Amino acid sequence: RSILLESQTQKSQLRGQRFFHRTGSLSLNRILFDTDEAEASTNDAHLATVTLPKDDYRTIHVAKILGLHNGDTLRAGSVRSSGDDDNDLAGLLTDDATIEWLPEGKIKKAQPTKNGDPPGSLRISVPHPPRTSLWSAQNCTRDDEAPPVSLLLALPRPLQLGRILPMVAQLGVDQLILSNAKKVPKDYFGSHIFRKPEVLRGLLVEGLAQSGDVRLPDVTITKRLKIFMEDELDTMFPPGEVARVIAHPQRKIIAKNDQVGELNGGLKRMTGIDFPANGPRRVLVAVGPEGGWEEPYELDMFASKGFQQVSLGTRVLRSDVAVVSLLALAHEACARDASQR
Repeated sequence: RSILLESQTQKSQLRGQRFFHRTGSLSLNRILFDTDEAEASTNDAHLATVTLPKDDYRTIHVAKILGLHNGDTLRAGSVRSSGDDDNDLAGLLTDDATIEWLPEGKIKKAQPTKNGDPPGSLRISVPHPPRTSLWSAQNCTRDDEAPPVSLLLALPRPLQLGRILPMVAQLGVDQLILSNAKKVPKDYFGSHIFRKPEVLRGLLVEGLAQSGDVRLPDVTITKRLKIFMEDELDTMFPPGEVARVIAHPQRKIIAKNDQVGELNGGLKRMTGIDFPANGPRRVLVAVGPEGGWEEPYELDMFASKGFQQVSLGTRVLRSDVAVVSLLALAHEACARDASQR
């Protein structure tokens, strides 16, 4: 009972903090911060500093879970989105950020207390230059690439979407399109996730903190799939540069002689899709509702736009299972050398 009360108390204390945090069990493999939290450092050894308040969930994580002391290092980074190209403090990524405790109140020692509570605010200093894969060690310029996979997702139930978004960010996508479909109820777009943009962003940042990355996917929300396909698809995903894939369950039929066959046989697996001949491998994966895309209308619409139909088999999967499986396979297909196919 005491453990339960402690957990409930901790959750109530953390509720209402910065929108990066959603649950008390958030996994942090990298401490992430927003660019408006960072300040350019006047110290030549540091590029930027961030001061987090005592009750911030990241401060509590560093004290209770990591147990770090002054001068210790941790993995840190600043969230980067598509509009941050001119912001020098966006996309910072380092494994060597140093921390400093700033005691407050009656606490004098600059270290976590005996029960693991933070002694006060936490200052995180990012070294200059950041020793990361996103920065060139010679000229201190960004040299990162967007993930080769993008996702077009027919909107699932709001609770399920809340589980899927961190998973999508963990696996890594460049573009995320949330769309309607014939089998998607219209009221799904009235979810709090769309009424409060910071909630959607926070769910994606939660996945980034788990994966250790800092790049947010570009999110597009469309309530009219057909218009998106006609007006925006080719601009966002040129057919000569990006492979297009649609996932749909494979159907079984039982003939009069009780022989089982495949209604839509001959479907490709993700590892067998065809990529454009020139340029790096990139792919857009379209995942439908749990019941699949509308047959034949939506399937024909995707086929007319050059989408290759793939399948994970005859089982009808939940949206979260399908998304994770397909994104993992898509990343593998993009990573494979063309000579191995």
